Amino acid sequence: MNFNMRMEETVVSFVDEASGVSVFVNSDDNVAFLVRIGTEMDTQPAGVIVPTTHEELNEKLNEIWDAYKRIHSLNT
Repeated sequence: MNFNMRMEETVVSFVDEASGVSVFVNSDDNVAFLVRIGTEMDTQPAGVIVPTTHEELNEKLNEIWDAYKRIHSLNT
């Protein structure tokens, strides 16, 4: 999955086409970004990111996604 979120964005979603799983990210203050993973109807909390740069935000999203894939045996 290609994460390209900017810290100015407040709500973003990314979809893994192979598995149908989505990563949802939202922030009320553009400081702490809440990450949930699942489908539109059923998501689970996956973490909170407090980045200092756009790059760090996207790196952390990738780390959370990679951990989710390992735990759920997704080969995407």
